[in-house]
Amino acid sequence: MPSPAIVVLTDFLAVSNRALAYAAALAVPLQAHLVLLHVRHDGLLAPDGYHHRPGERQARQALQQLAASQPVPAQVETSEEFLPEAVAEAVRHHHPLLLVLGRPGTASAPAEVVTSAALDLLRHAPYPLLIVPTVGWQCTLPQRLLLAVDGEPFALRSAPQLLPALQAQLPAELLVLHVTDQPDPGAATSHRVVQSVRRSGVATLPAHSQPHVVYHAHAAEGILEGAAETDADLVVLVARRHSLLGSLFHRSVTAQLISQSTLPLLLLPALD
Repeated sequence: MPSPAIVVLTDFLAVSNRALAYAAALAVPLQAHLVLLHVRHDGLLAPDGYHHRPGERQARQALQQLAASQPVPAQVETSEEFLPEAVAEAVRHHHPLLLVLGRPGTASAPAEVVTSAALDLLRHAPYPLLIVPTVGWQCTLPQRLLLAVDGEPFALRSAPQLLPALQAQLPAELLVLHVTDQPDPGAATSHRVVQSVRRSGVATLPAHSQPHVVYHAHAAEGILEGAAETDADLVVLVARRHSLLGSLFHRSVTAQLISQSTLPLLLLPALD
């Protein structure tokens, strides 16, 4: 049986890309291989402001060398398509565990560019998407996963085995987070939150699990607050369609977390 794939959106500067290093570190315990997807002429992965861009032949050679240096098997794929179409094709071909996108901390790829690209990917290729900040955190395997849910029923669109695999193979502790604007949500709310996770099959929870509850009027800020309170090192968000496609999507919880989180952010698209 072939190993599962992790598709990393990369470029000719990937040798300095912490997102690739993080993906490779995850691939080892998950017994996965890497697919380095290079989308030619893409504005996110090859900013116009970078003037020392090598030719395609040199870029291909650099990526092949990079693939050969990974701790797990890795292959290089290039595409002439736009980013969402290229990723959708990679998903159809590889059925990966997840997609990985770095969030550069540079003026050439500002946060709003990465946020827009990530939302486009979730629209066109609704697969688990890991956003990895390239500055401001320690590149180590996650040990405390924080799963943020709203307490409403949900089901994942794809790869429901991902979180259980991370829990088992890292191994990592998983905490459930619920942000509410109710001062005292009560035991019934906590029970509903935990049950929504159990029924979804997204993760394995101990018998007497209780969510970590944060009182905050704004969900994104509350999630970041909860991550700090629990000392989490990976934030996991069930991304509902209304937060991706709403008319004010740039203010959505998903968009805010993509642009503001200093921790790696794993987005799990829901069926709704």
